[in-house]
Amino acid sequence: MTSHEARSSGCAPFEEELVNAMNRYANSADAPDFDAPGIVRRTRRRRAVGIAAVATALIVAGGGTALAAMSDGTGHRARPAASRTAASTKHDAATVLYGFHGDDKNPLPIDFYGWDLQGFKSYMEKTQMKLGTVSKRPVTGCKPGSVIVVSPHTPKIVKAGDTINVVLCSG
Repeated sequence: MTSHEARSSGCAPFEEELVNAMNRYANSADAPDFDAPGIVRRTRRRRAVGIAAVATALIVAGGGTALAAMSDGTGHRARPAASRTAASTKHDAATVLYGFHGDDKNPLPIDFYGWDLQGFKSYMEKTQMKLGTVSKRPVTGCKPGSVIVVSPHTPKIVKAGDTINVVLCSG
């Protein structure tokens, strides 16, 4: 018999033994048992934790973004009020506590001391506050035309729509 002729059994003894071994292995292995509801629960839990982490990061970053977004393009940015020192007490009269969206629990302190009138007006527009009376007072050691006092100031909290009066340095 040559290699090209048909065999009586259809396969060689080696091929038969190989097929039998593969069948024994396939029939002896247990099928894996999947806990589909458990997998779904873990996936949902991981997704919820991931979304919560991203939301927390966005909220934390949002405070800085809100400050950066309120820049008027002249380099003036909302600055948190400094800690209580002799130098910061003169800034208290020019510091406003701004309550975002009616939030009286966490107002943002904004120190306007030294700002020029144009930057102050621009910021008032962005925060939707109204500019009230503008007056000048002679004070030594300040730049003429810069903000030295705002009213109302800390510790009163102001919101969008409130009117802010300003006193500028006349030299």
